[in-house]
Amino acid sequence: MTGGAQGGNIIIDGRFELLQRLGGGGMGLVWRARDLMLQREVALKEVRSPDPAVYGADPGEAHVVRERVLREAQALARLQHPNVVTIHHIVDSPELAHPWLVMELVTGGSLDGRLDRGPLTVPEAVRIARGVLGALRAAHAAGIQHRDVKPANVLMREDGTPVLTDFGIAALEASPGLTATGMLIGSPEYMAPERIHGREGDPASDLWSLGLMLYVGLEGRNPLRRDSTIATIAAVAEAKVPPPVRSGALAPVLSALLVKEPERRPGAGQLDAMLAQVESGNAADTGGFAYTRQFADRTPADAGTGPVANPYDQHTIQTKRRTRVGAYTVSGVAALATCLTMVYLVHHAAKAANHTANQHGGGLSHSSTTADSPLVPAVNESSQPADSRPTDDQPSQSGKTLLTPDGVRGVIAKVLKVSGGTRIVAMTVYPDHASFDVVKKDDPTVFDTYLYSDGKAKFSRKGEALDKGEPALDPTAINWDALPALIKDGTASLGVKKPTLTYVIVDSDIISHVPEMRFYVTDDYRGAYIAADLKGKVTRREPAS
Repeated sequence: MTGGAQGGNIIIDGRFELLQRLGGGGMGLVWRARDLMLQREVALKEVRSPDPAVYGADPGEAHVVRERVLREAQALARLQHPNVVTIHHIVDSPELAHPWLVMELVTGGSLDGRLDRGPLTVPEAVRIARGVLGALRAAHAAGIQHRDVKPANVLMREDGTPVLTDFGIAALEASPGLTATGMLIGSPEYMAPERIHGREGDPASDLWSLGLMLYVGLEGRNPLRRDSTIATIAAVAEAKVPPPVRSGALAPVLSALLVKEPERRPGAGQLDAMLAQVESGNAADTGGFAYTRQFADRTPADAGTGPVANPYDQHTIQTKRRTRVGAYTVSGVAALATCLTMVYLVHHAAKAANHTANQHGGGLSHSSTTADSPLVPAVNESSQPADSRPTDDQPSQSGKTLLTPDGVRGVIAKVLKVSGGTRIVAMTVYPDHASFDVVKKDDPTVFDTYLYSDGKAKFSRKGEALDKGEPALDPTAINWDALPALIKDGTASLGVKKPTLTYVIVDSDIISHVPEMRFYVTDDYRGAYIAADLKGKVTRREPAS
């Protein structure tokens, strides 16, 4: 769909009327649309490859991409996280060239638009960071990496809640056909350096992007953006991030994240603990991530004794619309030329890239720090090793986990009492909180979402209509006595040695509608799950890779 700014009377799948184009990029257009069946407005996104040649030249590859997108959307639809945009429906028809995702319409603008009005305050940044981090943790636990965390992909609800959207790149990134065409998917200026060097599959890459997004929001500029895509890629690969000077208590947190080596970044649980400390007004406890300034405290001999120049003068703060660098595509001879250029830039132009960083910094060469001597974390030999890090997602030893037969039954009883319903579409139970899609008592064709935490259940938001054939499940009829054995089996067999997050999901397959329960176990790097029927009989395992 490539129509004008107004959708006219175009109706998708006989149900969704396109009203207005909201935006879009390499992954497809996003429209404001009206659901004619439920009479509500939604966001409708056409998901397609950013390389049209994939569809025209290789129908087989187009099918692979389509299936991958659908699997990704199905996984995201099951996340049920308040900071992940809700996917209501998937439209996939032979009559349509591409799949369409029917999503929650978030009306509070984007973080990108918020930054047009000026830099974030530290409290704003912490709130946004913890929300986006929560979304990433949920996605990583399900085996999904975002790969394009940036201000334009963080939407804001009217109450200020940040919502992470546009996970399409996560599905398309692994396509061998896209790799063969020389496609670099994502926004280079927010891309983690290891991805530039070809290292994929590390959740720490999303944390780098989150850190750089916060840096941009607080400092008012992206220190790695250059005048061309090639120069930006070179800067990401080799140039160093200048130390933050306007980030207050978040400065050490940003410095912990923005290191080139992903293994030296804090894990998601550690990062959330740091952010929580800043949010409470305390200094972030960086634990084993001790910081050392490796900047030479030197001033050019001819600098005199005048005041040190501010590396972020008033002209550096960007309050106008920032130029976005989209998907960058090369093929054939152009791809070869680009690869040769990249080799030269990466291996021979680091000094020039750092010089450019000085120029964009508004006079860094006159400050007490230099761009070629970054603020980096130094490994504290006396600190605890990474494998002995505390599991921030688990309840304390003195607390009680909900992941027991009695714990789950207690949650179910409270949620059903508050909702008035007796049937659910899906439920997710973590050690200390839970989410339920409860079928409405007075209308069995729709459901609402309820949350449970701190011993209380409450209404969260209106849901949607059940899909045709989607079963309504009685959560009290599930054999919860089988849960301990399922957890024990999954913990022992899935290959996640030191889990930082565990949870249980009950729902039905989006295609076959067969209900099942799944126990997930994850650490900071990988996720896995074991599935069983509602009587507790194991049906399959998806171990960590």
